[in-house]
Amino acid sequence: MAEQQPSAPPRPPYGIPRPGVAHENERQSERYAKIGNHLLQHRELSLTAIGLSAHIQSLPTGANVSIKALAERFTEGETRIASALRELEAHGYLSRTRERLPSGRVVTRTVSYNVPLAMRLEATEPVGQAPAPRPAQVATAPDPEPVLVPAEPPTPRTKAAPPLPAPTSTKDHQEAAYLLARLRLRDPRLLLSERDIARLAPGVTVWLERGITPAAVSGTLAGCLPLEPIRSPVAFLAHRLTALRPPVLRAQPINGPRTADLQVHPLQTCDGCDLAFRSPTPGHCAGCRTAKAA
Repeated sequence: MAEQQPSAPPRPPYGIPRPGVAHENERQSERYAKIGNHLLQHRELSLTAIGLSAHIQSLPTGANVSIKALAERFTEGETRIASALRELEAHGYLSRTRERLPSGRVVTRTVSYNVPLAMRLEATEPVGQAPAPRPAQVATAPDPEPVLVPAEPPTPRTKAAPPLPAPTSTKDHQEAAYLLARLRLRDPRLLLSERDIARLAPGVTVWLERGITPAAVSGTLAGCLPLEPIRSPVAFLAHRLTALRPPVLRAQPINGPRTADLQVHPLQTCDGCDLAFRSPTPGHCAGCRTAKAA
């Protein structure tokens, strides 16, 4: 039997070249970090923030990740690194809180999250289950002599919870509610419910109406937290909103004439000493008039 001679050429080992990236991955058993695609392919984070978060996640616990230490490690300056850290903090991949040690020294506690807290909460929410089917009813014969049972007094109904206040449609109120909901990204102990946010949002709105920026409000509410557990975050934040409320800045001074009432006279040249002075009419300055009167 003659040897077969196929007419088709052999297929190249890697197939037809195609545009785009190709991967040649090798399994690593040591010195590697697991980073999710939700970070590496994030649509809202900059490339600097993504790379910085990947670097921080690869560091051991206790490593120095201050802005100066990262600026010495990379070619980016302190401004770009600080901006990237703020991006990671805003999206829940990083939290920085100032805490006071027993010695009295204030330090910054930095926590890096490989999965944002908001994404963890969404993953742990219970999924709604369908109601269990009722068992099939079995037809039974009626009793020949029904037994009369005295009716029990009706049980008192529990008082319904008061309805939540209807949220207003103002921009400041919506921004206040969003600010309170994101406090849990700075510290998990500041997790608030919808009822708590509806209660605290008017107090935050007062701060925003007085010219305080959202970043300053968030830093004041979540800064310098105590080391012990916070039993009631809503009471803790309500106290800070009331005790640390900034004053109202007045448009006009309390004492003295208004700025609009002050009249600025033009400059005149003194006829006696050639010095400049302000007066509605030309003539002599106050010094020359005093000398002439003496």
